[in-house]
Amino acid sequence: MMERAEAGQKLYTLLRLWEFPDQYVIEPTDGSAGAPLAISRKDGSMSLIDQVPHCSSVRVPKIQTIFGVVGLLKLVVGSYLIVIKDRECVGSYMGNQIFKVTSLKVFPCDHSLKSTTTEQKKVESEFSALLSVAEKTPGLYFSYEANLTLSAQRLHDLGDESKLLPLWRQAEPRFLWNNYMMEVLIDNKLDPYLLPVIQGSFQNFQAAIGKEIVEVKLIARRCTRRNGTRMWRRGADPDGYVANFVESEQIVQMNGFTAACVQIRGSMPFIWEQIVDLTYKPKFEIIKPEEAPRVAERHFLDLRKKYGSVLAVDLVNTHGGEGRLSEKFSTAVQPVICDDVRYVHFDFHQICGHVHFERLSILYEQIVDFLEKSGYLLVNEKGDKLKEQTGIVRTNCIDCLDRTNVTQSMIGRKMLELQLRRIGVFAAEETISSHANFDDSFKIMWANHGDDISIQYSGTPALKGDFVRLGQRTTQGIIKDGINALVRYYLNNFADGTKQDAIDLLQGHYIVSVSRDMKAPSQAGGLESVASFPLAFALIMFGFLFALLSLRQVPYDMKHLFFSLLWASFTVGIAAFVRANGRIFCNRPRLHKPRQ
Repeated sequence: MMERAEAGQKLYTLLRLWEFPDQYVIEPTDGSAGAPLAISRKDGSMSLIDQVPHCSSVRVPKIQTIFGVVGLLKLVVGSYLIVIKDRECVGSYMGNQIFKVTSLKVFPCDHSLKSTTTEQKKVESEFSALLSVAEKTPGLYFSYEANLTLSAQRLHDLGDESKLLPLWRQAEPRFLWNNYMMEVLIDNKLDPYLLPVIQGSFQNFQAAIGKEIVEVKLIARRCTRRNGTRMWRRGADPDGYVANFVESEQIVQMNGFTAACVQIRGSMPFIWEQIVDLTYKPKFEIIKPEEAPRVAERHFLDLRKKYGSVLAVDLVNTHGGEGRLSEKFSTAVQPVICDDVRYVHFDFHQICGHVHFERLSILYEQIVDFLEKSGYLLVNEKGDKLKEQTGIVRTNCIDCLDRTNVTQSMIGRKMLELQLRRIGVFAAEETISSHANFDDSFKIMWANHGDDISIQYSGTPALKGDFVRLGQRTTQGIIKDGINALVRYYLNNFADGTKQDAIDLLQGHYIVSVSRDMKAPSQAGGLESVASFPLAFALIMFGFLFALLSLRQVPYDMKHLFFSLLWASFTVGIAAFVRANGRIFCNRPRLHKPRQ
């Protein structure tokens, strides 16, 4: 299934990084006897060298162990080397270990800054500060031998010539998180250092069903084409690439058999946005509504090429702002509806409310024919493909998080039961819920999967996770959802703008250029340059306090009534101003120019 790289293209699994005054040297220490890589600390230029330079007894270089090179990022003047400082083995697949990145480290190659202007130094500092945000990127996974960017079915169908290529050349660019950062290493033909990294999730468990041991894995692959944060990446771009597009693959292995089923999620495929303005639910805005059918057509054409037939399950509300979006989606998709493209609307909140998620069985009855027809991958112990998946379920809500997680876990459960019956483990009417330990592990796997995807997009674990994890809604889960909703509000308004800039920088959606105006990304003019929510909040509290103090003095001197009204008016005025100009008080992205 997941093919091993050939010996000639084997990736280095253990490295030693030497910090010399003028260069970094990365030395393979996994017994491969590969040539060390030297990176200039002046400009980031790279070259292979015969051996690690001799160390001076006066100035001993700092040495540390690293587990892979993510890539190199060039800013205005300097370049920045990004490496994997620490890792954790989270499981294996077909004998190939899969690791989670637990620590990234950025090493500056910016000695050339010494000869630049003060303005250039300032701009470089602004951009490089975003890399500290990048170091905290969650949900990064890699393997030295397994191609994590491709589904099991696509890996099985790889031609012999493709299997001989280095892992980075086999990789699906959509899901290659460090695709842009690898460009310099690719140009220098440094194949053994080119480590593909994905962003997503990897969950797995083993359970016994009678005398049989079943191993189940769940892999998420996040698309980088329109990557970003919850409020700053909505809808689609003009090419049909959508926000929060994630491919989720559930794999089961036992008795030599491997079965896999892929689902996808993604924002509604037309151009719309929801810009934060301090309100709890900012207004949805449909941009260029006349373009919606063309954008949706491009989106579904791409899905059909990659996955076959498509069933779009739309879970958003029928009424209100969500209803407007759902209506536009339904209208935009009509021209592409055919035997290979279906659209089903299921108002999750109206039908299931906040506690009756078992009513998803109503949705299942509407889509079971598609699921059975599109099928799943099934490979026997000899590697022969007995069955293949010919279609995909595409699920969306507004965020493609909470309602989507619950729905996808239901579909995953139904498909796993079909697979286990086909392999011969389950009887005709047997279900996962009839095996308590298996059922609990399955719920936890999908709940963790949903939390990982949610943290990457919204900053918090998924809502409604108690149902996925426990099979029912709980008071504790509802309280936790309330807390997470408030945390999302804070992050969306006051943190995600900077995070979005960091994502755009890492993914190459914004290319730093010296020829551009030398203006720091966080600079702003006019009112925006002084707008600050903490300052506004302090003024409101200041006015409220003085209004209250003046009011308490009114019984002793009536003139304090005037001051009380004055301070109250001041407070109301500031609050009204913040409400009316909410957008400028929010933490917004500053990098607007697209990749050239």
